[in-house]
Amino acid sequence: MASRSAGQTHLTQDMEGDEAGTDEREMDSEEEGEEAMGEETSDDEADSSEDEKENEAEIQRLEEQLSINAFDYNCHVDLIKLLKQEGELLRLRKARQKMSELFPLTEEIWLDWLKDEIRLTEEESNREKVYEIFERAVKDYICPDIWLEYAQYSIGGMALPGGIDKVRAVFERALTAVGLHVTKGQMVWEAYREFENVILTTVQPPPGKIPSHQEQELLNAQLERIHMLFRRQLAVPLMDMEATYAEYEEWADGVRETVQLQYKKALQLMEKCKAFEEALMVAEPPKLAEYQAYIDYEMKEGDPARIQMIFERTLAENCLVPDMWAKYTAYLDRQLKIKDLVLSTHERAVRNCPWTMGLWKGYILALERHCADHQTVLDVFEKALNAGFIQATDYVEIWQAYLDYLRRRVDFSKGSFFLVTNVLVKLLYNIFVFGVSESSKELEELRSTFTRSLDYMKQDVEERFGESGDPSCIIMQIWARIEALHCKNMQKARELWDNIMTKGNAKYANMWLEYYNLERSYGDTVHCRKALHRAVQCTSDYPEHVCEVLLTFERIEGSLEDWDVAVQKTETKLNRINEQRVKVAEKEANIARLEEERTQQRRKAKAEKKAQKKIQKGVCVGEKRKVEQDDYANEWNEDLEQGPKRHKGNGDQMSEELMETETGLFGKTAPPGFKKVSRGTKTEGAMATAQREHQPELRNDNCSIFISNLAYTLEEPEAKLRIVFDSCGPIKQIRPVFNNKGGFKGYGYVQFESQVSVPEALKLDRKEVEGRPMFVSPCVDKSKNPDFKVFKYNTSMEKHKIFISGLPFSCTKKLLEEICQSHGSVKEVRLVTYRSGKPKGLAYVEFANESQASQAVLKLDGMEVEGNRISVAISNPPRRNAMDKPSSSRLSTDMMPRQFHGSRGKGRTQLSLLPRSLNRQSGSENKVENGTSAQSAAATNTATDTKPLSNADFARMLLNK
Repeated sequence: MASRSAGQTHLTQDMEGDEAGTDEREMDSEEEGEEAMGEETSDDEADSSEDEKENEAEIQRLEEQLSINAFDYNCHVDLIKLLKQEGELLRLRKARQKMSELFPLTEEIWLDWLKDEIRLTEEESNREKVYEIFERAVKDYICPDIWLEYAQYSIGGMALPGGIDKVRAVFERALTAVGLHVTKGQMVWEAYREFENVILTTVQPPPGKIPSHQEQELLNAQLERIHMLFRRQLAVPLMDMEATYAEYEEWADGVRETVQLQYKKALQLMEKCKAFEEALMVAEPPKLAEYQAYIDYEMKEGDPARIQMIFERTLAENCLVPDMWAKYTAYLDRQLKIKDLVLSTHERAVRNCPWTMGLWKGYILALERHCADHQTVLDVFEKALNAGFIQATDYVEIWQAYLDYLRRRVDFSKGSFFLVTNVLVKLLYNIFVFGVSESSKELEELRSTFTRSLDYMKQDVEERFGESGDPSCIIMQIWARIEALHCKNMQKARELWDNIMTKGNAKYANMWLEYYNLERSYGDTVHCRKALHRAVQCTSDYPEHVCEVLLTFERIEGSLEDWDVAVQKTETKLNRINEQRVKVAEKEANIARLEEERTQQRRKAKAEKKAQKKIQKGVCVGEKRKVEQDDYANEWNEDLEQGPKRHKGNGDQMSEELMETETGLFGKTAPPGFKKVSRGTKTEGAMATAQREHQPELRNDNCSIFISNLAYTLEEPEAKLRIVFDSCGPIKQIRPVFNNKGGFKGYGYVQFESQVSVPEALKLDRKEVEGRPMFVSPCVDKSKNPDFKVFKYNTSMEKHKIFISGLPFSCTKKLLEEICQSHGSVKEVRLVTYRSGKPKGLAYVEFANESQASQAVLKLDGMEVEGNRISVAISNPPRRNAMDKPSSSRLSTDMMPRQFHGSRGKGRTQLSLLPRSLNRQSGSENKVENGTSAQSAAATNTATDTKPLSNADFARMLLNK
């Protein structure tokens, strides 16, 4: 027993030892695993820490960049993404807050922000902050998803006091905002009905229980709410409204007749809108053409709520299109005129497109129209000045808009009863009234703002753009007129006009005449005469007109002495002007003559160089052949110099009778390259042309334009061109170019009296003249500027323009414009015609953008127009290379061996001197089979083309035969 127990004890100890060893091994393996996992965890932590450091560095860099330029939109977006990735919720909230103050946020950014804030408020149990963010979010854009999220969040606070009323208020606002959204409005309606159905289950009594009178009233009221929601929804054209009607029919056990009529009417509207909605679904962004067509349809229908909805949908996807904001705000200003809606839309417009001056100008006018306080208008104006306009003239216009607003605030009627015709009383009036009315706050603010505007234009605008943007001093002119008309302060008005003239405007006649009219209306005769005398002395563009005004004034107001002085001054001025013009004309004529001489010398040198090259490249056949050709030429000229024969019986009629044979005149072949020279007298047209060419023209290219692409059949081109360009300024001469026969060549020159008229004339480029677009370009001497080109052949794809072929010749520009307008905004339609004006059946139509042109191609290609099937494609002119130019054909013909035949071509009796063995038919070479023969033939042809045959080769080929 003892031994057994000892053995058991020993076995137990061994088992315990084995278990202990096993436990130790397991512990060791666990420790090893933990060590390995620790190493991996440390590696991951090291990588994550490095990523965190990199992200933190990037966050700091973006924050520094935003501190320099807070209007960097992309920088804001990148910063928000990084902060959200790092989980920095507090910093993320601040970043979103700063961005929302500067820019309207997109739907995605708002939804992300709202979801993060909802998670934070679950911990803080503060719902008001989220409500504030929702209120800001729904103001940026009309977005059904944000409204639906707003309603869902408000349902979460339904248990709070007034929670149900809060939810219903949010839903009602959502229906007002997006309930008419054809594609997404149904979600809001269904969510609202689902909420009311949940409320219905809470007020319904348990089965078998008879409700009390109060409970029955609550139940009936709730049922009526659901009925009303169904009726309201069925009266609105929405997608899948048939399913809603079926659901209501099942829920209500029958539908009233009035509801059925409203439903059918909405269904008809939905059928009309379905085509526009389908076009939007298949179109690619920005879908401006489709939205514009939808807007035009709704404008014709005339429902303000639906018009507002389609505008909001358009702007939600095209928030950076200033023209669309301008159309929307103009509609609200003229039609709805609801203060809160109008002003909020104007604010959203300038936040989305702050660089557009017209939106800021409309905002200021809207604030004044709705009687906003002065400080609000001033704040908006200050923001406009900091918006960063792209043109100097934009700043002039925004200052004018604000100054007009300030001028309308001043009541100039105060003190008008002091006006008396007596001069002494008028002086007393000036002293007294200016001491009272001019000290008013509004007038002083107006004058100080005028001064500030001039300083701003001189300093800020000129430093940024290099120009003031107001060369005619429009702001100063308005100030002078206000001082003269309303304040009766002609002294201040004269000071302002003196400043205007010192800014480079003294040489313009119209500026002096404006000053004269001001003095004529509010000044006296002495200052009128003084202004006109200064005008005669300083004007350089239209001195004749100013002199005529002075003489007319003296006829009416002046004495004989005044008349004599005026005549003397005007004659002196006009004589000096005429002398200057003669000198300028002589100088230009000399320059033109020198240029003509240089041109002739260059042509002569070029011709000599070309002749030398021909002599060097020519192959000398032999002296004998040269002698024969010279003899032929001599005999040819001698035959031509013989007098023409007179036909018997034809009286005095003379005609040349040249007896031609198959070998030439009088049996003699004309030498190669000989050209017939007519000995007759030149026509009158040719003589006139020659005289015009040799007579130097007194032209001035700086005051001239070049016109082209006119029809050859244009009758009296000079008179018609004078009518076209008469509005641009005084015309000195019009030089249409004619050929030797007196026919118009389709181009010419127009020279004005002044260089100021040239920019106005250039604006008439592409204007139609008898069915053809007239090209107008600057008159540039090509000998001085050989690389100058105005009309460049466009070889790149014009994605905003379509090319139409196959049009009937009777198609007009108006008809084609009507066809294309339904597919987008048409900027220009050009029918391609011949010089004679006959149509080619081709046209180009330019749209506002690429998407409209693409839609037009899809819709118009293959369409029938007056029985013709047209082809439509994006305009893609072929690349013009050397072979397309007219000179390429000449080059190709020069490379071919020239063959000289008689006047009737190749005669039948001409013999071929080529041996029969070499006279192989070209058709046999083409009759090859498979690919090897063709390749070998090509190789043989290449070899023969590259190496000419010698006399030994010819002899060898004859012997082999």
